[in-house]
Amino acid sequence: MQSLFQILMMVLDLVYYIIIAHFIMSWLIQFQVLNVRQQLVGQIWYGLSRLLEPIYGPIRRILPQMGGLDLSPLVALLAISALRIILINNYAAFT
Repeated sequence: MQSLFQILMMVLDLVYYIIIAHFIMSWLIQFQVLNVRQQLVGQIWYGLSRLLEPIYGPIRRILPQMGGLDLSPLVALLAISALRIILINNYAAFT
């Protein structure tokens, strides 16, 4: 069961870093540092967007409209952090 705990923590870490990369990339695209018309940038951007849409979609439906400001990555990061805390505090159940 300890292996299951370590795998869950690894998956949560991976999702956390993918969300951070998507967030940073969105700002770089918004400030025109990166151009989505470049093939590599476009593929990475659309790949990350499609990968994270199942996480962001339900959050966007719950959150009110903020006038162009998307807070779903922040809420997702908070949820992942809370889930990590819950798993760490209940570590004894996995051993």
